[in-house]
Amino acid sequence: MEVVVLVLVLALAAANGANDVPKGVATLAAAGVAKLRTALIWGTITTAVGCLVSLTFAAKLTALFSSGIVSAKPTAGFAAAVLIGTVAWVALATWRKLPVSTTHALVGSLLGAGLVFASSSLHWDVLVNKVVGPLLLSVLAAYVVSAIVSFASRAIAGRTLAKEVAQIALHGESTAEQMAGGDSATVVKAPPGVPARRPRSLTAITGVHWVTSGFTSFARGMNDAPKIVAVGSLALVGGMTPTTLLFAVTAVMAIGGLIGGARVASCMCCCVTKMSHVNGFAANITTAALVGLGAFQGLPMSTTHVSVGAIAGTVGKDLHLIQRKTIRDFVIAWLVTPPFAAVVAAVAYLVFR
Repeated sequence: MEVVVLVLVLALAAANGANDVPKGVATLAAAGVAKLRTALIWGTITTAVGCLVSLTFAAKLTALFSSGIVSAKPTAGFAAAVLIGTVAWVALATWRKLPVSTTHALVGSLLGAGLVFASSSLHWDVLVNKVVGPLLLSVLAAYVVSAIVSFASRAIAGRTLAKEVAQIALHGESTAEQMAGGDSATVVKAPPGVPARRPRSLTAITGVHWVTSGFTSFARGMNDAPKIVAVGSLALVGGMTPTTLLFAVTAVMAIGGLIGGARVASCMCCCVTKMSHVNGFAANITTAALVGLGAFQGLPMSTTHVSVGAIAGTVGKDLHLIQRKTIRDFVIAWLVTPPFAAVVAAVAYLVFR
């Protein structure tokens, strides 16, 4: 049974990589900063770094998912059931191009299998305080913070770029391009034979966008890896330690992101709202800050909910710019996540016990 658990842990890591790696770097492709494949490679690398750093900083999350929700001494059958429920939903959602939360699929599976395994050992207060509460607050916080950061960043970047375009014009040159997203710079036409020059401020914005997307993926890896390892540690194969398991999870998560990440990324790139360099920066810095804070505080933030909330928040009060059908589909998938995983995990435990 321990071998079965290990296989399921690695399957979950692969599914998680395919569904979650795109969430930190989708804005790069959406804003035209990088090709989708390049963005996924960057997200995979920075996610892997975050996974490895979680060895030091994510002990609270590991404790929560190993014994904080279901305190009864686990069995290999229980661990396998939890993993089956989680893998089933995350893999299905990835196939359907839906960004869902591995965190909440795990929670649903723990509850479903836990009700059959040892219902009296379930900690409902922990569930409300450390899962449901952070979930609801994180989506709202992501939207508000992202809206504020986007507004301030557009104002600053627009003024800076406009000044630089004016200076370029004084020297008889032209700008190579406007700021993505239609911000306030004006393109100055150059005389024939005079090459166009790309404003330094636009180059700086692009660089910051890369950095913030990397921070988002880093925080995501630091938040997700401990949860998967915690469940897998309930039934380790002989000779394997949690640290060894973390390295294996990190490697397989990277493979999953590179092979299957394009499906969810393509949806997040263009199906929520139009994205500019500045909006991408705002969404990423918001997501990285909230998810990273959650990892340090032992609060299982959902990168999915935070990143979608942050991307949507870049429109501020202009709600008509959001693709409502996409958001509707996402919300339905999020609501289905815990009960679907719970039912599958409960049935799986009845089979394995």
